[in-house]
Amino acid sequence: MKLTIEKLTTLSAQDLIDLAKIWPEQTESDWQASLTNNRMLFAAVFNERILGAVKINLSGDHGELSDLFVREVTRRRGVGLYLIEDLQAQLPQVKSWEMKTDGDAVTAAFMQACGFSLEGSVWKKN
Repeated sequence: MKLTIEKLTTLSAQDLIDLAKIWPEQTESDWQASLTNNRMLFAAVFNERILGAVKINLSGDHGELSDLFVREVTRRRGVGLYLIEDLQAQLPQVKSWEMKTDGDAVTAAFMQACGFSLEGSVWKKN
């Protein structure tokens, strides 16, 4: 099976199980809220299981990423990079991206590898 990046529009029972592994501190209602209005939830899926996910809030041609996370067991294999690159390809109308920094050195290295630069407390990519 191939790793695919999917924009989730509904959440299956298996999605709920997988998202609970990614974001154990969040609830189903948090994830459902990410499927409404100008918000989206993209997932990296392999063998019908979610390995990583990110929430997006769209405003015109601007996209804000949040809660970017790849499951620990699949890190350092390109899943996160593929997730970011593919979702940007799926949303060509978005001209600028940003994500608030969490101050973590691993996140910083990852965001730089994705082509983002730190401006104050926000990672940006135009």
